[in-house]
Amino acid sequence: MSVRGDDIELRVKAVPGAKCDEIAGALGDRLKVRVAQPAEGGRANEAIRELLASRLGLAVREIEIVQGATNPQKTVRICGNAAQAERLAVRLSECNAPREGGAR
Repeated sequence: MSVRGDDIELRVKAVPGAKCDEIAGALGDRLKVRVAQPAEGGRANEAIRELLASRLGLAVREIEIVQGATNPQKTVRICGNAAQAERLAVRLSECNAPREGGAR
């Protein structure tokens, strides 16, 4: 994750066609995100945006895939303001926290 002005850029590893939508946690320097939608016609990308928006308490329009639209390795920009960036960083770190009692 990196801060670019008022925005946050997040590196994501997308796994389309999963059983359910979930943020699986850290995978190296990326956030692993599983979505049920297939990687066809941008459906998985839209599902990733919706999942991140839901978990971060943002509108979908505030989340943009800026690199890797057709690749599982993506860069996502979370548009915000300086005050919001700190709150988002905390929420993202909570998304990365390991869950109790289970493998990923």
